[in-house]
Amino acid sequence: MPTSGGSIRLFRIAGIEVFLHWSWFLVAIYEVQQWRAIFSSPVWAAVLYLGLFVLVTMHEFGHALACRQTGGQAEKIFLWPLGGIAFVSPPPRPGPMLWSIAAGPLVNVLLVPILAFAQSAAARAGWVNTNVDAYLVITWLRRINLGLLIFNLLPIYPLDGGQILRSLLWFPFGQIRSLFIATAIGFAGGVALLLGAIWWQSFWIGFMAFFLLSRAGMGWKQARYLQAEETEMTRVAAPEPELPEKKAVL
Repeated sequence: MPTSGGSIRLFRIAGIEVFLHWSWFLVAIYEVQQWRAIFSSPVWAAVLYLGLFVLVTMHEFGHALACRQTGGQAEKIFLWPLGGIAFVSPPPRPGPMLWSIAAGPLVNVLLVPILAFAQSAAARAGWVNTNVDAYLVITWLRRINLGLLIFNLLPIYPLDGGQILRSLLWFPFGQIRSLFIATAIGFAGGVALLLGAIWWQSFWIGFMAFFLLSRAGMGWKQARYLQAEETEMTRVAAPEPELPEKKAVL
């Protein structure tokens, strides 16, 4: 089980390596302690947290496999306490970019009826009374999946919603200007999230806000770099191709 940069290599599927940061285990212990109050045993709390891990992993594979489908590259998925990041490089066109980003939330959309059916089947089987812990795990996974879907679709770059917005803006505004607009909206959304963290006194929301602001800043710098490249190409009277981008998709 080799490590890389503080991360443990878990497995490899379809040429895509999955890494887990060591801090995930610390947060897992904390979260299991928080969740154990609603279960008869902490084992069920651990099962729920592992279920969340599976949901996030499936979401990231949605990004990676869709990118591969467009002819792009996707070789690594990184999992950590705040979720996951799929490192993808789709062809530098709005269509492939849009599909690569949208495929992640689409996985959660497909899971909505599946988990709803599982919860309904468990209720009909009488698990509400005979197997309460298992029923609670299914119920909470359904809620968590829906929460992940809604949060990821917020138009805050670099969340999926923000990157979907950027891909749609690419059609009328082009590669560079669309990135400037999306990251500017991402900054505003990150600040709003930070204010919300202060209001709700939530450490995790605040941490997420700082992470999103940092990634939005990286997106803005990337836009400036692409703009400089475009200016240089124009100066030497070269053709103006679409410039490749490497994406870290949440």
